[in-house]
Amino acid sequence: MKSARGFLTIFDNLLDRVLCIVGAIMFSQGPEFMQQYLQRLGGHLAEARRQLAAFQNTAASSGLTLNELIQKTNANADQAVARLGGLMTGTMERVHSLQSAHNALINAALWERPFVFLRHIDPAIANATAAIYKPAVPTTIEGVIYALTGMLIVLAIYHLGAKRLVGLFSRPRLPAKSTA
Repeated sequence: MKSARGFLTIFDNLLDRVLCIVGAIMFSQGPEFMQQYLQRLGGHLAEARRQLAAFQNTAASSGLTLNELIQKTNANADQAVARLGGLMTGTMERVHSLQSAHNALINAALWERPFVFLRHIDPAIANATAAIYKPAVPTTIEGVIYALTGMLIVLAIYHLGAKRLVGLFSRPRLPAKSTA
């Protein structure tokens, strides 16, 4: 019986260490994914700004502000031209939205960054990031803190949850007392 307990202790210790590594690796990927997402977000922002600048230059060369050009194109009887007003408005809104998300992520504190990220996530950019995501070992303070947090959370789940649950089912049952 002692050899079985010894094996279980060794298995428990090994599992404990494996879970530490798994938790650290999983959680350290959060800052890495957000960093790769932020690079893509910046690229989308630069492209949207380029498109907006083209519209602004077109308006300026016509002696108009961008808002005046949008109003004129929206009022045009030709539906194809009128749709351009919506395109220009959409580009302005896209620049504003991307800039807000970019600023929020850049200025977020370490512990609030995941929540800011989720609040401002652009699903299309996140999916594109995930499609080419390359796991890495972040060597920043943020990466280390996330890794340690992952270790603690996974170990807490194991020791306070799964291990206790297994312990409830694996305890030896005492023989029933006879009342003879």
